[in-house]
Amino acid sequence: MPREYFVCHSCGERVECSGKERPCEVLNGWLMVSLWKGAETVEHHNFCCVTCLKGWADAQLPQVPNVFLKAFEKGEE
Repeated sequence: MPREYFVCHSCGERVECSGKERPCEVLNGWLMVSLWKGAETVEHHNFCCVTCLKGWADAQLPQVPNVFLKAFEKGEE
């Protein structure tokens, strides 16, 4: 029987799914995200926990540099 592997997109944790097991049994508690990139283009990402998903989601957002934010602090001129 062919084996299927699922890997966490953030931490690299890997689980194996043999032909005897259903993915829903092996991936209990995992999260899967489908990211549409355009017409007929979808990326699928697997995450072993909410913490890994959050880390990936945070990395997708542009960050405001701390230097810019510090320029607005009171008392600095």
